[in-house]
Amino acid sequence: MRGSMRALAKLTRVRRRTLAGTSSSHRFQSNTSGSKSFQGVWPIVATPFHDDEALDLEGFAKSIRFFRECGASGATVCGVLGESNRLTDAERAQLVETAVGAAGAMPICVGVSHAGTRATVDLAQMAQDLGAHSVMVTPTKEAFPQSDAQLFDYFAAVQDGCALPIVLQDHPASTGVFMGAELLVQICAHLASVQCIKLEAVPTPPKIAALRKAWAAQPPAFPECSILTGLGALYGGFDVEQGTDGFMTGFAFPEVLMAIDGAARAGNVERAHAIYAQFLPLLVFEQQPGVGIRKEVYRLRGLIECGRVRRPAPQVSTVAAAALAAQIERSLYDPFPGVDLTKPLTPLFERLSRS
Repeated sequence: MRGSMRALAKLTRVRRRTLAGTSSSHRFQSNTSGSKSFQGVWPIVATPFHDDEALDLEGFAKSIRFFRECGASGATVCGVLGESNRLTDAERAQLVETAVGAAGAMPICVGVSHAGTRATVDLAQMAQDLGAHSVMVTPTKEAFPQSDAQLFDYFAAVQDGCALPIVLQDHPASTGVFMGAELLVQICAHLASVQCIKLEAVPTPPKIAALRKAWAAQPPAFPECSILTGLGALYGGFDVEQGTDGFMTGFAFPEVLMAIDGAARAGNVERAHAIYAQFLPLLVFEQQPGVGIRKEVYRLRGLIECGRVRRPAPQVSTVAAAALAAQIERSLYDPFPGVDLTKPLTPLFERLSRS
């Protein structure tokens, strides 16, 4: 580990000398300003398809507008939930353009991860050209272990090729790439564009605590960047205890996550835990493998007409759809009779977070 970190330190010095000659007007530098640029709830948006698997851009735009009306801090498109591995580059461009157009002032983050560094950079440049606010990047598994220096260089290459803020996704369960807290802090400290860590390394609470401890040992010139947790907010109540800055995940009721986050920000962690516990069965049910369940929630909320998942992924089963409807009944209709799922539930959950 020491040899790897020495190599990383050397690479950092070289990279910083290289960036010193880059125009500051082109380089995003706000992680030295003392303010965090990613906070609150950023829904990961599903990509809707018609029954013939063609893009449903109307449903996609409607979903973006709905999350904006809910009060989301931002939205992320072309992520794993967005079935990015089943999209063509032309379809990605259509989705980004549609999202930016529908979002208004709400920022749009775009997943641009690819097995090739050059392709990742090109996708990031495309997102920038189409008006995205930021890009989400995660390394991919290789046949050989990647050193800390190689992982650092991967994110540095994206910074060199794109002026947008970078969300570093840490999700070893899907990527097979494990990044320690010290490496993540060094990447954030020395690559100005890396503004946020999307933390999905299980167990998340100890990783958040380790990051906070590692940041505390850094010089004051390198303030902490944001930590947004994912994994469908499955561990959300425990994450807020450790000081996460919010959520970037695909749970199809972002209003619930906004209530958890709001209660925690107000200093009432016990209330945040109570809301989390109340909706944990729905969080658990929705976090099943695949995206069919989540698309069914979108359909029930009136955002899309068809819950089609692109092949070869399976569609939601009739058994799962019935069980989902029953759980929504228990989680929402029983405690809140007459609630309309097709409308933003933010006012209801804002009251819940204060009660």
